[in-house]
Amino acid sequence: MSHIPIEVQLSSLPANPGVYQFYDLEDKILYVGKAKNLKKRVSSYFNKTHEQGKTRVLVKKIKSIRHIVVPTESDALLLENNLIKKYRPRYNVLLKDDKTFPWICIKNEKFPRIFPTRKFIKDGSEYFGPYTSMKTIHTLLDLIKSVYPLRTCNYDLAQDKVGAGKYKVCLEYHLGNCKGPCEGFQLEEEYNRQIQEIREIIKGNFKSSLHYFKSHMKLLAQEMKFEEAQLIKDKIEVLENYQVKTTIVNPKINNVDVFTIISDEVFAYVNFLQLSHGSIIRSHTLEIKKKLDETDEDLLQLAIIEIRQRFNSHSTEIYVPFEVILEPHLKVVVPKLGDKKKILELSERNAKFFRQDRFKQIKIIDPDRHTNRIMGQMKKDLRLSMEPRHIECFDNSNIQGSNPVAACVVFRDGKPSKKEYRHYNIKTVEGPDDFASMEEVVFRRYKRLLDEEQSLPQLIVIDGGKGQLSSALKSLDALGLRRKIAIIGIAKRLEEIYFPEDPIPLYLDKKSESLKIIQQLRNEAHRFGITFHRNKRSKAAINSELESIEGIGNKTVEELLKNYKSVKRIKEASLENLAQTVGMSKAKKIFETFH
Repeated sequence: MSHIPIEVQLSSLPANPGVYQFYDLEDKILYVGKAKNLKKRVSSYFNKTHEQGKTRVLVKKIKSIRHIVVPTESDALLLENNLIKKYRPRYNVLLKDDKTFPWICIKNEKFPRIFPTRKFIKDGSEYFGPYTSMKTIHTLLDLIKSVYPLRTCNYDLAQDKVGAGKYKVCLEYHLGNCKGPCEGFQLEEEYNRQIQEIREIIKGNFKSSLHYFKSHMKLLAQEMKFEEAQLIKDKIEVLENYQVKTTIVNPKINNVDVFTIISDEVFAYVNFLQLSHGSIIRSHTLEIKKKLDETDEDLLQLAIIEIRQRFNSHSTEIYVPFEVILEPHLKVVVPKLGDKKKILELSERNAKFFRQDRFKQIKIIDPDRHTNRIMGQMKKDLRLSMEPRHIECFDNSNIQGSNPVAACVVFRDGKPSKKEYRHYNIKTVEGPDDFASMEEVVFRRYKRLLDEEQSLPQLIVIDGGKGQLSSALKSLDALGLRRKIAIIGIAKRLEEIYFPEDPIPLYLDKKSESLKIIQQLRNEAHRFGITFHRNKRSKAAINSELESIEGIGNKTVEELLKNYKSVKRIKEASLENLAQTVGMSKAKKIFETFH
């Protein structure tokens, strides 16, 4: 990555939330940061003068930039914290200490306590979070305590000890904050039902709790207790605006490696996310050049072994998008839904972004590789026998049957070759007949190319469905080119692609580069044809307006337009000026018509 200029790396960054990492010439990590918009934030380091000397030195040392895309800013903050703790980059001062984010714990015990903690102890307790704000945790816990009476003591409430009368109720019981399970005043079944409802609140299902808060707030307002009502209103706002769950971290997912793959004709991109105690501690994308027609399964299998060795991973559980054969002691999981599936999707999104970045960089640095990849993709997507290096697209233009014309646009290596564009006036067809017009134009185009012994295209694109495609095929049959040139039709409605002798159209992925080039061809042919058609109609309207004057013919019209450029100027010209151009006799007729 270091050999790619910084300007090119910046141009390919996505405008998404994420974490960025700066590396020096020796590939040592310099700095980790988070951003709401990666492109904007990272670019700001390079396009402004920094007051701090440390930042100026940092920017001079940066030779490569890597990034991880995440769904939200909150996720970026958590991931930034994890990466700074792991790598301790030289230029990171904040978050270098051992501070961790807080969790809400439901303790694994009889009559469970609920409390905030920064320690993650593996004792079967449930942990929810982590949270980026302790204020949110306190608001949630205050809400829970105000709705559900829970114990706060740390007694061991085993049945035999409670039955033996070992404990006595405390002040919390007398204040109404606890129902006294220590003396058997509350059944374990009822208490556990409360805990289940509390789990829903923590997960983000606030419906019943918010209803309770709002009615309590109204009651306080009616009793003129406005300060207390305001405090409850503040809590409601925090709860309504807070998004509790994050897809970046899930406490139940521990020591897991996640792998996904995105591939095209030439390269594959494998993303690796390493999770420890529910947090992402590493993200890496490997680019693999294909040598033969290896399957995604083969490539992913090889990449998993390579990446795990490179990063010395000892995780025994692996999430992948499809089944792969690995060592027997490894547990391979193909997630179908829930948090595991979300983490897999996040990995795939990072692979896609990496691939897009590489495309943008390659387009600048190595345009030939970019072109070769697209041509290879089009050959595969459109079932062609060879790469469509030379493509021609036809479009008919007639409005209400007037001035029928057609356009042919030419693309070479996926780009417009405007000097080869051609316009056609329809000669043999009377009235608005798109099918017959298409047949005429295709015949004229390739008859000429054959006569002049010019190179033929590898692909013809017809703007229209099965009808227009059939008409074009008639011309290819007449010229003996039926199976020598591939031909397809593209229908506007659903962007269906029709093939000869195949009644079922092909629907390409809307994001497919092959479809984008075909759409670009079609749109360019339409634009080129419409422009010609408008010019022709405009010229015809001008000519008819002047020719309708008695005694004025084609030659006189041409002479007038040559001198005056427009009908408006002819109308504004004086009798003497007109006479100098066409003589006094004709000048009088023109002048009198317009005045």
